[in-house]
Amino acid sequence: MPRLSDSMEEGTVLRWLKQVGDEVLVGDELVEIETDKATVVYEADAAGTLLEIIVGEGETVGLGVQLARIGDAGEAAATGEAKGPGEAKGPGEAGAVGARVKASPVARRIARELGVELASLAGTGPSGRIVKTDVEAAAGATAQAAVPATGARGQTTTVELTRPQQTIARRMAEAKATITEFTLFADVDMTACAGLRARLTGMTDHPPSYNDLIIKAAALALRDHPKANGAFRDGHFEFYERINVGVAVAREDGLVVPTIFDADEKSLGHIARESARLAAAVRDGSVTPAELGGGTFTVSNLGMHGVSAFQAIVNPGQAGILSVGAMTRRPVVAESGEIVARNALTLGLICDHRILYGADAARFLRSICELLESPVAMAL
Repeated sequence: MPRLSDSMEEGTVLRWLKQVGDEVLVGDELVEIETDKATVVYEADAAGTLLEIIVGEGETVGLGVQLARIGDAGEAAATGEAKGPGEAKGPGEAGAVGARVKASPVARRIARELGVELASLAGTGPSGRIVKTDVEAAAGATAQAAVPATGARGQTTTVELTRPQQTIARRMAEAKATITEFTLFADVDMTACAGLRARLTGMTDHPPSYNDLIIKAAALALRDHPKANGAFRDGHFEFYERINVGVAVAREDGLVVPTIFDADEKSLGHIARESARLAAAVRDGSVTPAELGGGTFTVSNLGMHGVSAFQAIVNPGQAGILSVGAMTRRPVVAESGEIVARNALTLGLICDHRILYGADAARFLRSICELLESPVAMAL
């Protein structure tokens, strides 16, 4: 099992693209692996015949565990017939030749303990995967998911976390355990940004969204505030040379943060196209691990859901995250003294206090607001 992302600790084999007995060349697409962040097609790094598939589809194993064996065709004849996934398994595993049983590691362990034949079960997990409750029900055990609760809550259903959800839970727990956060809020007059977007809409097929403008403003502000483009690690500060802005994108099983690299050097049009492409890749599952790593700062926007302001959670390895609320028409006092309606939104800067102190964070947030209130420089 190769390391396919910076935070990967284990992976799940989703689909073998070659079968036992197939010839394999270096660079051939060999196996589809689900990591903590994305689904990746792994290419063969050796040539020969696929002699044995050791880890079957649906199985999860740690880094470095052997997935298959590639060698000379004569090796299979010398050592017996080549084996596909599911062969020569222990009690509770699939015993039929070539059987492929999708089951969680917990389900496999319990199946061995209870003597349940996984091949005889129909899984109720994602994509028909066999989960713990399936095995317990087959063994006659009382599964929490299958019986009414004794209290007033009624029937309880247990759902296993997907790989991305497991990663989110682990990293958020890590963040809350190690990062001392504080939050600053600021209201931003977006009137000038609205005017800029209107002009750009007539000049390009893909005008920037308000979120694209905020990403660009944050990237430019990070140039002048290097502490915000860094992190506190193991008792020292780290300052990053590149300014890579992560953009939080929601999908059904959680939140994924693809990265716009060197966002400070990219034009608004480039950022608009890149953010749209990355969001689509996240939602259709084609985003790559390389596109999900390397972020130095994050922007998270819930404004499209009507949220006025919120406190996000800082990603470990970064100094802060910018939360973006909904843009609404708000009354403001104009320079003339009159009360007028303006487009405005609330930004929240959530900081790791170990590296960003109050005054530093306030100046950084003010820089972002100034760029948004006078965005001509961002369009150059």
